[in-house]
Amino acid sequence: MAAARAEFAALGLGGARVDRIAERAGLNKRLIYYYFENKDALFLAVLEDTYLDIREAEKQLHLTDLPPADAIRRLTEFTWNYYLAHPEFLSLLNSENLHGARHLVDSQRVRELNSPLIRTLGDILERGRADGSFRGGIDPMQLYISIAGLAYFYLSNRHTLSAIFGRNLMAAKARSERLSHICDVILGYVLRD
Repeated sequence: MAAARAEFAALGLGGARVDRIAERAGLNKRLIYYYFENKDALFLAVLEDTYLDIREAEKQLHLTDLPPADAIRRLTEFTWNYYLAHPEFLSLLNSENLHGARHLVDSQRVRELNSPLIRTLGDILERGRADGSFRGGIDPMQLYISIAGLAYFYLSNRHTLSAIFGRNLMAAKARSERLSHICDVILGYVLRD
């Protein structure tokens, strides 16, 4: 799986070759086809494992043990830092989006992996609403998409944005400023005035 993840992340679904994956993994190509049938099924397995990794890491945050605002901040910071540490996650998502999510659309496993996070986020939002710190009516799925999107867009477009604005958006200071901005935007949205 590690060899397949590296190949798909570097070259996308279209550019990846099972021959190279087999060579990297030290396996016979026929063995890969025996277990996965085809390159598309292997790609889906990689996507599912990639989502499993981020969701397992999120569980280690123990968000339900934190005050609501701290939990939202921790999830936001985690998401940014995870994307920085795992650029292959963004590359794999980019590849799947180029293919219209045709692999994930039928993946029950991915839906099962993501549902607990949205439920947890919903519980955090409700606790914040109940204690008066958060405004009501926030959709936890929309909030998570905003958290992920604020980090994802910046990082996946860092080259073009750096060129357009004439700034190195991956410099340590720029990354720190971006994380502060994301936290301010997200908390500014959920906190009651």
